Amino acid sequence: MKIQKSIFFSFAHPDDESFSVAGIASKYGAQGVRLALSCATRGEEGKAGDPPVCTPDQLPAVREAELREAARLLGIDHVHLLEYRDKQLAAAAPEEIRRQLLSFIRLYRPQIVITFDPNGANLHSDHIAISRFTSDAVAAAADPRWFPEAGPPHRVLRLLWTTPVPLYKLALLPNLADQPGVDFVIDVKPWWERKAEALRAHRTQHLSIDRIWFHQPDPEKLLSREMFGQAWGPTLPARPADDLFANLD
Repeated sequence: MKIQKSIFFSFAHPDDESFSVAGIASKYGAQGVRLALSCATRGEEGKAGDPPVCTPDQLPAVREAELREAARLLGIDHVHLLEYRDKQLAAAAPEEIRRQLLSFIRLYRPQIVITFDPNGANLHSDHIAISRFTSDAVAAAADPRWFPEAGPPHRVLRLLWTTPVPLYKLALLPNLADQPGVDFVIDVKPWWERKAEALRAHRTQHLSIDRIWFHQPDPEKLLSREMFGQAWGPTLPARPADDLFANLD
């Protein structure tokens, strides 16, 4: 029986997915890979834009709507929003969030899980927390002693991290093969405009999104490749590999 390919994304805020995995979501979704996303907070402590898109009280609901629209554009059919407070994710009860993330992993049975690296890409405390919680859940999901009511155990074959150097800086470097922490470089140029559209769906965050992506000399180049490091998984035939599923068969 052929097993469906599946990728599970685990991030902290609305817009993390568009910054980090919009291109590969579009690429692999077009190949029939099942995509699922967990977002731990609604980003209610973030900015609302200038001029403001909404009031502070409206921001959580608006950012959730932005997330769901971006996911729709990217073909991520399964989106789960957890109920943790923005900028307080590190204080989440480990048992609770382990159970939640483990349940998603056992439900979607991904070969690949993608989250932030242990330093959270930019040292944001929520990014660091979700990296830690996701790694914990990936290990627990394979152990039948954890939450047997959540379904049969599932062993993730590959855990990927965002790169130590932020993607929007890494894309400008001349020789990615020499960069430590870059184990995959994925060509997503055919989907760069869709990635741009997903980023723009996060209207409340337009100040940082424009500064990082669209006010640069060559946005198309920045949006045409995505890079990841392998936290664990099968040995790669070469680094960087050009397919997230390399050596998983």
